[in-house]
Amino acid sequence: MRPETSKIKIAVDAMGGDFAPFSIVAGAVLAQRAYGNDTELTLVGDKAQIEAELNNLNAGELPINVIHSSQVIDMAEEAAESVRKKPDSSIVVALGLQKKSESDAFISAGNTGAVMAASLIVLGRLQAVNRPAIGAFFPTERGAALVLDVGANSDCKAQNLFQFGLMGSIYFSQIFGNENPRVGLLSIGEEKSKGNELTIASHKLLSAADLNFAGNIEGRDILKGKADVVICDGFVGNIILKFAESIDSFLGELVRRQVRVNLLAKIGALLLAPAFKDLKKNLDYAEYGGAPLLGINGVSIICHGKSSPKAIKNAVGMARTMVERKINRLIEARLAANGSFAPSEVEQSQ
Repeated sequence: MRPETSKIKIAVDAMGGDFAPFSIVAGAVLAQRAYGNDTELTLVGDKAQIEAELNNLNAGELPINVIHSSQVIDMAEEAAESVRKKPDSSIVVALGLQKKSESDAFISAGNTGAVMAASLIVLGRLQAVNRPAIGAFFPTERGAALVLDVGANSDCKAQNLFQFGLMGSIYFSQIFGNENPRVGLLSIGEEKSKGNELTIASHKLLSAADLNFAGNIEGRDILKGKADVVICDGFVGNIILKFAESIDSFLGELVRRQVRVNLLAKIGALLLAPAFKDLKKNLDYAEYGGAPLLGINGVSIICHGKSSPKAIKNAVGMARTMVERKINRLIEARLAANGSFAPSEVEQSQ
């Protein structure tokens, strides 16, 4: 177990992402300068490239470690196969540091499937967790909502969604200081009888859990902030995530189109520029840094492939919070307190 007074050690995959290694190294530099001496960062990847970027950023004085790895898992590679075939990849080597207790957390903007597969293979699952889930923050009228799963599990059982609710509730409460976050189950109607077999069965389990369960919510309720934690399977969650990512560019293009053909719209756009700036900030994934893979026996943060240095810096902050507040231990305790549900009759019917 990590001593209370020791540094928080975070391993970063320096080769993952569309703009690696520059954006990753630049983000690590921002984070090291922001979090100071109680954080120890290790960049894993091509040592020559990483050190060249550090020199270009005049960061030679910073206590950032560099570990060489000879392989890189590309974005288009098949996840599990690439992890097996490339044991010296930056993803696998960086996660291995955590397995050997040489780091406390891992961050990557690389191949999401490979990060998930490697996290499972190298670190394993928390006790009683059936399937890990990826949690992503969405802006709402009331602040932010955590949606999970957004891509780790295309097919789920009610037991999985039940555990997502418990894990998401713990994570949200620790990140935002909300002791009793509202948990909503995404469905096609508010009534408990609405939805497919999965949502109906999940509603029964979530209703019996030690949760502030708000019942079913619909897609339109997410951005309204009707729930702090929104539960769904990874197939639905990933579609929602990709749709949300398109909103910023869609709204921007609509404004630009009107400005080009309408003088009044151009004047209005100038007047509303501060509001547009705030809107863009609310929709920017970089504000949250990355998405935690909850349920892993360790800390694994998955960042957007187009992550900026700011996003990487914020991902380091997210990893620090997970380590400092011992979120995994809290998840295990919550699962134990609520029992490890065996497949019930409602699940067996799926």
